[in-house]
Amino acid sequence: MEADLWAFERKAREMGCQIIAGIDEAGRGPLAGPVVSAAVILSDGVVIPGIDDSKKLTPKRRYALYDRLYEVSHAIGIGVVDAGEIDRINILQATLAAMSMAVANLRPRPDHLLIDGIFTISSNLPQQAIKKGDSRSISIAAASIVAKVTRDRIMDQVDDLFPEFGFGRHKGYPTQTHRQAIQQYGCCPIHRRTFKGVKEYVELMSER
Repeated sequence: MEADLWAFERKAREMGCQIIAGIDEAGRGPLAGPVVSAAVILSDGVVIPGIDDSKKLTPKRRYALYDRLYEVSHAIGIGVVDAGEIDRINILQATLAAMSMAVANLRPRPDHLLIDGIFTISSNLPQQAIKKGDSRSISIAAASIVAKVTRDRIMDQVDDLFPEFGFGRHKGYPTQTHRQAIQQYGCCPIHRRTFKGVKEYVELMSER
């Protein structure tokens, strides 16, 4: 039996909420690049065939759904926190900050938030954290796709600046080829210098 992806949105509407936003992020795990969050407001009952947690979709399917979401969504907001700020405040706080930015960039202002994960954000809006929400709420699933594609496109652009690291292929995640590139070339300005797999080489370079 398939999950009812509208269940959380419907419950919020039964409580009197009208403008419901789903929020998710992409990029908590990479060694480089920003963390990107998206907030998406869908019109009630809009049909988006094939929508799911972005991690379960092929890149081709994600890109097609991304385009479709920008066509049919009531509103989309994006929040981006760069590697330097991630190092300064830690990845959890950076993720929550990016989520807050995404909500702040929504027009109209939502009256209820559905957030992927176990943490809520700094906001006076009613909100609900939903564990594995990207596979349980259509609004969060939509946000996961928008966040993932947005971040992937950022990393594709960065690949032109630092081609030796192969960001266009692995998007900054700790693949074997990425780790080998760090060992060979050190780190570049978008690497997260407090992350294991990067900080060892920052320390090594500073000792030379």
